[in-house]
Amino acid sequence: MKIRIGYELEFNCPQPTPMILSLRVHASRVPDLAEPDDIAAKPPIPLVDYVDSYGNRCTRLVAPSGILRLSANAVIDDSGLADTMNPAAQQSPVEDLPDEVLLYLLGSRYCETDPLADTAWRVCGHYTTGWDRVQAICDFVHHHIEFGYHHARPTRTALEAMQEKQGVCRDFSHLAIALCRSMNIPARYCTGYLSDIGIPPPYGEMDFAAWFEAWLDGQWYIFDPRNNERRIGRILIARGRDAADVAISTSFGPNVLQSFKVYTDEIIERQPDRSRQQASSAPLF
Repeated sequence: MKIRIGYELEFNCPQPTPMILSLRVHASRVPDLAEPDDIAAKPPIPLVDYVDSYGNRCTRLVAPSGILRLSANAVIDDSGLADTMNPAAQQSPVEDLPDEVLLYLLGSRYCETDPLADTAWRVCGHYTTGWDRVQAICDFVHHHIEFGYHHARPTRTALEAMQEKQGVCRDFSHLAIALCRSMNIPARYCTGYLSDIGIPPPYGEMDFAAWFEAWLDGQWYIFDPRNNERRIGRILIARGRDAADVAISTSFGPNVLQSFKVYTDEIIERQPDRSRQQASSAPLF
């Protein structure tokens, strides 16, 4: 299937402000782009792309004083399949983990492990190691946190989400990641587009989504404690230790995000009217 993705953002800066953006489709999905996800800026300003230490495609800019509008409009090919499931996947012993995976066992800015270790083992320690344990963590987080955009707070950590029992998708992911890491399961934070394909209405407000990946049986698997189901049309933008590594914008000066719109929609291709074609090709008598 083909999915149209994009966004429209509007910043108001009182002075020229350097920014780093994480808004471009991840390098692993670039071959699937049928139309590029180039960033358009109004007014036009220099945009410099680079790849960060996590392999994410980032953009540097200096926002001028006043209003800056950023947008993108792209088309991506997708398999149309739901997230992969492998209930037989096992947890790897720490001593067998690849060097590059060890980072995702450690605590990070939004994912404290030490204060959540006892909770992790108390709530999920009796589940079989591997897929069952990660899914149990997702089930716990899904029911423990009340979702609501009015609960959003950019400084909330996993421990605070555990205590406050409310948040948005990033808080669900942060708590699940911290619990996984506390049980020696490598976990990393992901952000991207998530469509409503395959989901019955009514549809919620469109936003960038957060989920996480857990390392099991030598590979990364997607888990989504906010929705807690396998979804179709998940388009990765960036990965990191937590949201601090993959913020849609990191600003080095005062600014206000005045407008924020995200869209991701399946492109329905019209099928040719074969009955009409057949009728027109029939012999006339």
